Amino acid sequence: MSEHLSEDQDDADLPADGDDLAGAPSPAASGPLLFEISEALEGERLDKALALLAPAGLSRSRLRALVEGGAAERDGEVVRDPRAKVKAGEAYVLDIPAPAPARPEPESIPLTVVYEDAHLIVVDKPAGMVVHPAPGAMTGTLVNALLAHCAGSLSGVGGEARPGIVHRIDKDTSGLLVVAKSDAAHHGLSERFAAHDLERTYQAFAWSAPLTSDPRALGLPGVEDEGGGWLRVETRIDRHRSDRKRMAVARGGGRIAISHMRTLSHAGPATRPIVSRVSCRLETGRTHQIRVHMSWLGCPLVGDATYGGRSRKAPGELGEAAGEALAGFPRQALHAATLGFDHPVTGEPLRFEAPLPADMQALAEALGL
Repeated sequence: MSEHLSEDQDDADLPADGDDLAGAPSPAASGPLLFEISEALEGERLDKALALLAPAGLSRSRLRALVEGGAAERDGEVVRDPRAKVKAGEAYVLDIPAPAPARPEPESIPLTVVYEDAHLIVVDKPAGMVVHPAPGAMTGTLVNALLAHCAGSLSGVGGEARPGIVHRIDKDTSGLLVVAKSDAAHHGLSERFAAHDLERTYQAFAWSAPLTSDPRALGLPGVEDEGGGWLRVETRIDRHRSDRKRMAVARGGGRIAISHMRTLSHAGPATRPIVSRVSCRLETGRTHQIRVHMSWLGCPLVGDATYGGRSRKAPGELGEAAGEALAGFPRQALHAATLGFDHPVTGEPLRFEAPLPADMQALAEALGL
């Protein structure tokens, strides 16, 4: 299944020939595995050493996730740092969890359906819902919900009765998603996303404001004033060098990412806004693109702990209610508000809008934005 906005693959996985090294434990579907560090592995990172000793089917990225999740022990103590250097003679016990079902199961989860026909469905995803099952979130996802909602009406994607996910939004981002129900729709939607031939606009609340009058923002590489109050941001985005869970603006490598930002309203002085309501229009769709670009502009999203949006405190001049609303906002304040495209089968122009969810609407009211 083509998923143009899915997470990039982890290129640190080791080739399968590492599984044949002497001393590797025998394969096991689940349960504890013992890894003994030899002199040849002295000084290696823990995740790499485990990958070199692991049985087939356990990739380095999977082992790294298990270590970070607290599944590894050394001398009875939990080790959570996959970058820790190992020493000869050490023994690690890794508790492999039981495998999850190979295919997602239908789950009766309420959905806000904006549009549906025989070929596709458009939903307004709530914050907190993961789009596709993945380690750590195998149930309660949008796919689980769609399998139940669309039971009997999926005509087949890739030869199976499954929803065709062509783009994703982060777990804690709310808003509009289109999902294919047929192979014809899946193929057509995938082409549109690959060609950036659709309209996607987000509403966000950010610290400071992306302004065309801000010389600091305009001095950044890839940032320019495109008129009408819009800033155009074009950078490359890649995995962060030291934190693989984050993305970052990259000088080389990665993929081109283009966003357009416009301040709709702001609180605080016009020359130095404290917080703002922002419209974000995507031209490409990279992982965490808006969150990375807003942070690059010096305007991280309110509530975004990953990219700096929770490290700020509202000054007193905004008032107590606004300060409490900002301090207590539990997620990145980002909502996929508009989605427009030509129907991949009929060619009919379609355009959908989703109002701000309750938490962002409450924030808007507290800020007067």
